[in-house]
Amino acid sequence: MLRVVPPAGGPAPQAPERVAFQRRELSAILGVYGRFVAAGEWRDYGIDMLRDVAVFSIFRRSAEHPIYRVEKRPKLAAKQGQYSVIGMDGRILKRGHDLAQVLRVFDAKLIRAVDD
Repeated sequence: MLRVVPPAGGPAPQAPERVAFQRRELSAILGVYGRFVAAGEWRDYGIDMLRDVAVFSIFRRSAEHPIYRVEKRPKLAAKQGQYSVIGMDGRILKRGHDLAQVLRVFDAKLIRAVDD
């Protein structure tokens, strides 16, 4: 197999134009979202794919500010972890390398929502 190497001083590899959630990531997020919709807590969501972050915003009603944001920031993958859940007030509720572990922050909230 022949490997082509760009000349020294050539163009650097391009970063992706935007960050997006992969299918398995969206499946995990939508699984949590569906449970809260069934409990009557959440009603709408939005997805933004920007240059350095992908954001899944969760709304109680469609005309409000998001109550939670699930963010994917690949630049933080080697540091704190690329996934985070951020509350309405901007506080980071959970951050990590494993999306399923980060989404567990919603488990206690779901139990309270079902009990009410």
